[in-house]
Amino acid sequence: MGSRLQELSPNAEIVSKDAALQVNIAAANGLQNVLKSNLGPRGTLKMLVGGAGQIKLTKDGCVLLHEMQIQHPTASLIARTATAQDEITGDGTTSTVLLCGELLKQAHRYTSEGLHPRVIADGFDIARDATLEFLDGFKRDFSGEDSPRVQDDRELLRCLASTSLKTKLEADLSEKIADAVVSAIQCVAPEDATESPVDLNMVEIMTMQRKLGTDSRFVNGLVLDHGGRHPDMPKELLNCHVMTCNVTFEYEKTEVQSGFYYSTAEEREKLVESERKWLDERCRQVVEFKRSVCKEGESFVMINQKGIDPLSLDIFAKEGILCLRRAKRRNMERLTLACGGSPIHSVEDLDAAQLGFAGKVSEVSLGDDKFTFVEECRHPRSCTLLLQGPNGHTIAQIKDAVRDGLRAVKNAIEDRAVVPGAGAFELAAAMHLREVVARSTRGRPKLGVQAFAEALLVIPKTLAANSGF
Repeated sequence: MGSRLQELSPNAEIVSKDAALQVNIAAANGLQNVLKSNLGPRGTLKMLVGGAGQIKLTKDGCVLLHEMQIQHPTASLIARTATAQDEITGDGTTSTVLLCGELLKQAHRYTSEGLHPRVIADGFDIARDATLEFLDGFKRDFSGEDSPRVQDDRELLRCLASTSLKTKLEADLSEKIADAVVSAIQCVAPEDATESPVDLNMVEIMTMQRKLGTDSRFVNGLVLDHGGRHPDMPKELLNCHVMTCNVTFEYEKTEVQSGFYYSTAEEREKLVESERKWLDERCRQVVEFKRSVCKEGESFVMINQKGIDPLSLDIFAKEGILCLRRAKRRNMERLTLACGGSPIHSVEDLDAAQLGFAGKVSEVSLGDDKFTFVEECRHPRSCTLLLQGPNGHTIAQIKDAVRDGLRAVKNAIEDRAVVPGAGAFELAAAMHLREVVARSTRGRPKLGVQAFAEALLVIPKTLAANSGF
């Protein structure tokens, strides 16, 4: 066999099947040992140093697997399995790597004594099906007609978010972020999450490099990464009518190829005056609309997707209107969900029903950057998580953790079921496989079931080891 392979490829490296098996198991164990110390709230951080000296601190298994350069094909396959787990459920990458490595380690105990791998694989299949069946009876189900809705139980959701976040952040910070994550999910969750899924795109994650990580908070509205473009515009307004529009308030080029010709300076002045008159008429309509809808103690905010020229800004500033121009499209979509109302595409037929409402709109300057806070919305269906930190490392670490926390709470609401954590399910499943499934399995596949049960115990064992026990 070896000579035939060498005829096809003279440079081929030929090893025995036992040696190849040993290499694959060693690769899986190597990846397992790298990530083992990350698991649990007492796990340690990893420092990744790039070729150009970049530094990244993280406990997130998915981030580590993306950043590591894995050459071995078996280790690379396990890494892809873990990242697929993260893409589907949002968490569990470290546990997946540990379980894969331990399954191969337990299987090697039997194959080294002469048991055929096919027998072990058959036992693994039996144990996998039995574990999934056991999970259906072990989970706490909220899908019954008389069962309460998961999204209404804030304490349960906070525990779920805290379980995910405490493995990646320190305790004080994780408690603060867990409350913010639960508030965000309860804000965007539909009435029936089984029919329409929770849309996490409606949760805007905004980062600011200032203060401390514990100053991160939930904003009941939106935070826009730009502010007013006129120095005389108000910086803080209360009880605001919010007008989201897609109307131009500046000179525009024609849609067809055309030009204007004039022969004298007077003709040019008339042309400029007619253009200005057209814009002033639009501004006058908005100002009159503002005066008609705003009562005493109320104010007006206009957020436009298109441009507003300086003279128009000056008109609005004199009227006490806060104007934001060239807002991003994604923010325009979220604004109507957060504040209510509907987008306005023409100033000809303005209606008060098209306006949204926000209890407070304020502008914050951070260096050269400006941020606009649209807060205290009445019935928001979109919100913002404002993540703050003293440096880029802290913000990136919080951002990775928040993504996992949001997905964990989202999954519980959509699945309408929860499972006890801290290795409780793995211990119960291992006992069930040993005492029930292994005894009812005939023949040598029973050894594969026992190996699967031993492999499940790697999660509680690692949690205990990382906690110092």
